[in-house]
Amino acid sequence: MRALAEYIMRGRMQATLVVVGSAAMPLLFWLSAAAGSLVLLRRGANDAIGILAWAMLPALVWWYFGEPRTLLVLGGALGLALFLRAGWSWNRILLCSVVLGLVYGLILGAVFREPIEAMAGELKKLLPTMLDGVHQQMSVDERARLEGLITPVLIGLMASLLQVVSLLSLILGRYWQAALYNPGGFGREFRALRLSLPQALLLLAGMLIGPNLGPEMGMLTPLCSVPLLVAGVALVHGLVEKGGLGRFWLVGLYVTLLVVMHLIYPLLVVLALVDSLFDFRGRLARKSGPTNGEG
Repeated sequence: MRALAEYIMRGRMQATLVVVGSAAMPLLFWLSAAAGSLVLLRRGANDAIGILAWAMLPALVWWYFGEPRTLLVLGGALGLALFLRAGWSWNRILLCSVVLGLVYGLILGAVFREPIEAMAGELKKLLPTMLDGVHQQMSVDERARLEGLITPVLIGLMASLLQVVSLLSLILGRYWQAALYNPGGFGREFRALRLSLPQALLLLAGMLIGPNLGPEMGMLTPLCSVPLLVAGVALVHGLVEKGGLGRFWLVGLYVTLLVVMHLIYPLLVVLALVDSLFDFRGRLARKSGPTNGEG
C-alpha cells in the first residue's frame, strides 16, 4: 500500500490515474476516496481540485445508472479531509461524520425509497416470528410505532455503512500521508483518540432518544454508534500499545469484529462510553510511568 501512495504522490498525472481509475471501477470507490483524501491532505484544495473534478465524472456516471455510493463516499471523505487538513481533531471529525450520515440517509431515502419500503414490508411480516411472544403482548399503538421505525432504521443502517466507508477512506489517506511524510505519526494520532464525556453522552442521547423524536429520527441510532465504534477500536489499539502486548490482539480484534460483529460492535461502543469517563489509557500510563524517582 505504501508503494501505491508513493505512486499517487509522484505527480498530477499519476494521482489522476489512480483517483479517476478507482472511481470508474466497480467496488473500488473507497480507494478513489482514500487516494483523493491523500492528495487533498498533502497538497491542499487548490492543487487537488483539478484531480478531484475528473473523479466526479465517473462518479456521476455511476449515479446515472443507479449507483450513488461512489459519489457519496468520494464527496463525504473529501469533505471530512478538508476539515482534518484545517486542523480539526479526530473527535470533531467523528461527530461531523454523524451529520454526513444524515445527509447520506436523506439521499438514500429519496433514491431508494421503493426498494427500502419493500424490504421493510417483508421485515414487518417476520416481526411476529422474530419477536415470538413479545409481539403478541404489544398494544396496537406499540406495534404501529415499531413498524414505523423499520424503514428509517434500514435507511440509517445503509447510511451508516457509507459513513464507515467514508471514515475508513479518510483514515487510509491519513495513514498514507503519515507513512510518506511523518512515519509513526498516524499511529500516535489514532491511539490517542478519545471522546470527551460530553461528546460521548451526546452520541448516546442520539442513539437512545433519537427514535423517540419521531420515526424518521430512528436512523440516528446506527449513525451515532459509528463514532463510538471508532473510538472503541482506538482504545483497544492504545491499550495494546501501552500494555506492550503483541499485534496478535489487534488481529484477533478485527477477526472477531468480522465474524461476530453483532457481539463485538456493541462491546466496543460500551467500552468507548466507559473510557470517556475513566480514561483507561491515561490510568495505564500513570501506573506504568517512571519508577526511578525521576518521574
